[in-house]
Parts: sequence; C-alpha cells; structure tokens
Amino acid sequence: MPLGRLLIVMGLVLLAVGLLLSFGGRLPLHLGRLPGDIHIHGRNFDFYFPITTCILLSLALTLVMWLVRR
Repeated sequence: MPLGRLLIVMGLVLLAVGLLLSFGGRLPLHLGRLPGDIHIHGRNFDFYFPITTCILLSLALTLVMWLVRR
C-alpha cells in the first residue's frame, strides 16, 4: 500500500511540473525572475542564482510532503 501511494504522489508531482513547464510563461508569477533572485552581468560572464525561487519551491514541496504524510 505505501508503494502505491508513493507512485500516485510522484505521478501527481510529475503532472504538476509538466503543467508548470507548459503554461509557466502565462502565469503571473514568473519563477526564476522573482525579486531577490541574484543575477550578475559581467563583461565575459553571467552569474544567476535564483535564491527566492529556491526558497518558494522548498516551502511548497515541504507543504506537499507534510500533507502526504498526514
């Protein structure tokens, strides 16, 4: 039974990621371009670290996992 539940949850997560990638450009929340994301342009390099996006995704996944375990 736990393996079946895990497979269902993983399928739902993959579905959500697929929908986010397909329709992500139309959403009002542009992940990867949020305030707080670090983007440095240099002469010969670009450095990008999406810290705010990482924190938001971590919180969302923590909430999902907490609801699944409950």
